[in-house]
Amino acid sequence: METPTSTLRRAAMALTAAVAAVPLAGGAVPSASAAPFAALASANALAADPGDSSKFSKLNAQIEKLDKAYGGDLAKLKDAQYAAKQALDKSRVLQSDLNEARGLVAQMAASQYMMNGQDPTVSIMASDNPSELLSNVTLVSHLAQNKAAKVEQIQSLVSQQDQARRQAQQKISALQKEIKDLLAEKNRIRALVKKYKPESPSVGMGGVTPRMLKVKNTLDLEMGPFPTIGCVRSTGDPQDHGTGHACDFMVTTGGQMATGSAQSLGDRTAAYAIAHASALGIKYIIWRQRIYDLRSPGWRSMENRGGVTANHYDHVHVSVF
Repeated sequence: METPTSTLRRAAMALTAAVAAVPLAGGAVPSASAAPFAALASANALAADPGDSSKFSKLNAQIEKLDKAYGGDLAKLKDAQYAAKQALDKSRVLQSDLNEARGLVAQMAASQYMMNGQDPTVSIMASDNPSELLSNVTLVSHLAQNKAAKVEQIQSLVSQQDQARRQAQQKISALQKEIKDLLAEKNRIRALVKKYKPESPSVGMGGVTPRMLKVKNTLDLEMGPFPTIGCVRSTGDPQDHGTGHACDFMVTTGGQMATGSAQSLGDRTAAYAIAHASALGIKYIIWRQRIYDLRSPGWRSMENRGGVTANHYDHVHVSVF
């Protein structure tokens, strides 16, 4: 046997489906009382996600890659990204309001259906057993008193949500154009990035020779940035560091053994220095307890000096003539 609650739920489900089918394009609204239902049908038509969120997520991933490849923060692109996000957020909020209104109208429509379109108070007075209707009517009265304004806003919400989604799509299109324009300038931008790429933090630059300075800048441009580059020093066993003829290109910090990408950076730096030694005036390179002296080419193992830094496992040493 059905209870008033189950009857209300069944009616709500039936009317929700019926309301969604109300035609708006080219069809007349049956009556003034059906206006909220017609607005609700329009809301249902707008509910489907046209793929804006997915498209925006893909564009965000593309922006991250461009940031890395194009030299850091792309302020103009980020502004377009921000505008698209704001428009999408507004569209989502309005859609949430529509969903709330949809549920309210379905409840009230179901209650009206159960009362055969009559005023709830009249139905109670005419009923042989008014108490059976009381729980449902109390709900209807509460909704009518506290949420009626929300029902009246449905058509406005439909219009606002449609406008917000159109604006979001326009902002996404603008973002796509910004990305397309950047990709079209790929070669020019990459040349700028290479020319003005981030410089490594450097210490001990006072007293470095012009040749060593050129080598330091060239390696930093081609291979860097490095965690730090250290050049002139007089402590320990400075050798060429003491005269400004050497720099250490650190690939890790804190005396940590280079592995993975840090070791690869050291390998590439040493290889580049060897390949361009003649043009740059490089005398020798030390890396991973080995030395490559251009006066007697070829890698040769070195004695164990007792530590990661002393054995050059965390930096590439480059000396010039």
